[in-house]
Amino acid sequence: MEVNPVSTAMIASRISRLRQAMKKAGIAAYIVLSSDPHLSEYLPLHWQSRQWLSGFDGSAGSLVVTDDFAGLWTDSRYWVQAEKQLSGTGIVLMRMPGSNPLAYAEWLSAHLDDGMTVALDGRLVSLATARQLKEKLLSSTLQLRMDCDLIDGLWQERPVLPSFPVYEHMAGMVALSRVEKLQLLRDSLSAAGATSHVISTLDDIAWLLNLRGADIAFNPLFISHLLVGTDQATLFIDRLKVPLKLQQQMASDGIVIQPYDSVVAALAALPAETVLLVDPRRITIGMFSAINSNIRIVESINPSVLLKSRKAQSEVAHIRQTMEQDGAALCEFFVWFEDAMEKGETITELTVAEKIEAYRKARPGFVSLSFDTIAGFNENGALPHYRATPDDFAVIDRPGLLLIDSGGQYPGGTTDITRVVPVGKPSPEQKQDYTLVLKGLIALSSICFPRAIRAAMLDAVARAPLWQHGLDYGHGTGHGIGYFLNVHEGPQSISYHAMPDVHTAMEEGMITSIEPGVYRPGQWGIRLENLVVNRKAETTAFGEYLNFETLTLCPFDARCIEVSLLTHAEIAWLNRYHIDVRQRLLPLLSDAAKAWLLSRTQPLAAQGLAG
Repeated sequence: MEVNPVSTAMIASRISRLRQAMKKAGIAAYIVLSSDPHLSEYLPLHWQSRQWLSGFDGSAGSLVVTDDFAGLWTDSRYWVQAEKQLSGTGIVLMRMPGSNPLAYAEWLSAHLDDGMTVALDGRLVSLATARQLKEKLLSSTLQLRMDCDLIDGLWQERPVLPSFPVYEHMAGMVALSRVEKLQLLRDSLSAAGATSHVISTLDDIAWLLNLRGADIAFNPLFISHLLVGTDQATLFIDRLKVPLKLQQQMASDGIVIQPYDSVVAALAALPAETVLLVDPRRITIGMFSAINSNIRIVESINPSVLLKSRKAQSEVAHIRQTMEQDGAALCEFFVWFEDAMEKGETITELTVAEKIEAYRKARPGFVSLSFDTIAGFNENGALPHYRATPDDFAVIDRPGLLLIDSGGQYPGGTTDITRVVPVGKPSPEQKQDYTLVLKGLIALSSICFPRAIRAAMLDAVARAPLWQHGLDYGHGTGHGIGYFLNVHEGPQSISYHAMPDVHTAMEEGMITSIEPGVYRPGQWGIRLENLVVNRKAETTAFGEYLNFETLTLCPFDARCIEVSLLTHAEIAWLNRYHIDVRQRLLPLLSDAAKAWLLSRTQPLAAQGLAG
């Protein structure tokens, strides 16, 4: 079931009905965010209000509606997509700078009269964002209401909340039991001077309890809240989703189950002596407002964010095995793709996505995709978050570049990989772009860096080869990866746009993507992505140092490489990588795929090298 597509007339009607509700409530402007009570990246249909109202289905964007204006603020990843989907709706695309997510607040301050009321549903906005928004709006004497849900009364056919069963993450795949993880959490609370902790972020809850579900597309999560006390933890969830045997096991581990909607009452009933730790970035203002005003609050990052980011050595071992299966699936796909192209079969971007999923499904342990496969041919590859749909896709029927960004969920890890392959002979300009992106990936993959360096400070390493040619890209270079959890996980982010605070320190066991790119609108896009894990390198008189172990296993296409732009060191890195790929994947492949892999991992020879 999908929210889209909808007609422009239907969008106009929904906006009109919202304006009527605003007028009745005395509201001058209403903000609709891409969010849910858990501040998730991927939303169940029930909470896709912004998409339902606007027709824009990108994962990031904020809609603002006044009596005579409707605008959607989104960043550069989605400008082309939003322009298409908003066309004819009367909603204006507002191009938001990547470093200013509250740009709409500045617009409101400039366009509304003093004393007017701006409203939103506080159950869907983080405490930290609510504070920033309040500060921006009150400085212009606007009134802000954060207790206003106008959508539910309008969305009559609103989907119900998902109700998929919860299940155990296999015991052999996890390094610690949930009792041990809860004890680590309680140790962190004690160190912070807190006695209790409320958690709403779904991946934190799933990690802590060693449970998984299927309520969120691509992420094996379940809708719930968790309240952890000194001796007991309470999971707020639809009890029908938890099998009876699992309920009994959880009870023996000191975890009781209460109805999902009862969390607000539980927070209001906390005793006065409670000292509650909350993370302002990971709890909504609506949830925070329910907390008994008599108790003391400690504001700090969720301890589980830091704990789950550092994968145990046994988990990294499982991830290596998962990468082998995932890489083998991609090799089998590329054999099919090249054979089908040679035979002149009709292949579209949709076909590519379907085939990649099919080959992954054939691998042991595959659970689901980790996100919608991005298969962008030529100009579509220049859209970083492009997704082909049955109503809008390209046929791969002419020379060009095909960008494929895909990933899978397995009990032994979460994968995310991007490769670019040529259709026909790539042009000299395409080869130069590809090679410069590859140089950026190799540069960052090769470095040694001080332990606890802020992740954002590594960004320039990958961008330097591109900057030297006047090129850049609008997205970050790397994001954290979950362990059979979210494909986007914090706290580390390799991006100069990210806040380099203490919690983004690079520590052993963190898994991060490295994905530089170049995008030429209307022509082609190139992004190359591997996953890496932080590991100990050495300790010197100057401190502890880490480096990266590359986890992803899939060849880079030498047909796209301009060898003269590579240095001896870069060629050596690439040849070592391809040897590792070959040795580890060959035993898992069919005969045809073995032959393909051997041809694609031949050593690259030095030809008029740079530097």
